[in-house]
Amino acid sequence: MPNIAPPARFDLPWKRALTHAFRAFMAFFFAELCIQIDWSKRPRLRDKELASIGFGDAPDGMVADKLVEVCLRDGSVQWVLIHVEVQAQRDASLARRVLDYNYRIFKEYARPVASLVLLADDDPGWQPHAFHNQILGTVMGISFATAKLLDYADRTDALLASHNPFAWITLAHLRTQQARHDADQLYVAKWQLTKLLYRHGWSKRRIIVLFNVINWMMALPATHQDRYWQAVLQMEKERKMEWITPLEQSFMDKGWQKGLEKGLEKGILQGRKEGAAALLERLLTQRFGPLPQTARKKLAKASAEQLTAWSDALMEAQSLKQVFE
Repeated sequence: MPNIAPPARFDLPWKRALTHAFRAFMAFFFAELCIQIDWSKRPRLRDKELASIGFGDAPDGMVADKLVEVCLRDGSVQWVLIHVEVQAQRDASLARRVLDYNYRIFKEYARPVASLVLLADDDPGWQPHAFHNQILGTVMGISFATAKLLDYADRTDALLASHNPFAWITLAHLRTQQARHDADQLYVAKWQLTKLLYRHGWSKRRIIVLFNVINWMMALPATHQDRYWQAVLQMEKERKMEWITPLEQSFMDKGWQKGLEKGLEKGILQGRKEGAAALLERLLTQRFGPLPQTARKKLAKASAEQLTAWSDALMEAQSLKQVFE
């Protein structure tokens, strides 16, 4: 049925967004905690360590799982860990799982661990924030900070006006849920959000990241997607802005189509990896000149996470060596 949109994918968009702009995530959803962090010291992603701690496959509904090392402004501890979960479906075991993850991370690093949960489900009555057992004078448990996406559903004007990219991502998530696979409704929402991208003066890198977010999250049938790209390219032509080139467009669609055909996240990741490597090579060449063979080999062998880290480093790097450090 051509008017039915493909299933929404929330996992990769949120993971990519958190990797790209963790500080903006904290400022938008956990502002009171954000001001306690010393942002002059760059946060360190520790996602790879999650697997070594023994974390298995993500439960149904958990779309992002991030571990980030940060320093605090008051200097009370040298560094702490923040474990972030984004939960897209109601799950009765969530609070107990947060306790389990928090303890296992603490046991591994012997450092304080803050657990933060973004509830991205569609049930307004679900607000888990703690898990405790008390028996015979013994209390065991955890209380953790949460934010609820549905709390922003009636704040459209504020979200539209906000310069924080997570206000935009929140709108994309909510509009995707509200469309309920109606391709026409989803197209209208996607086009509105796309036009909004150009009003904030964001860098090209951020715009590319958010284009990936919207294409993975707000997946359209092929006919609607073709119409969407034609509208994007026409708008750029009228505004004399070439943010998304046909090459970059093909990379985005390639990742989405591979995942759709295979029905697996692996397919999307592979498509994204191939496109990201080629795009990063082009950007590095523009910035530092022709790349040596060793650099090209690094790009070809890199994981998606490593490519993301190098892309982030490119913004501030003064040399090719600094990118790959």
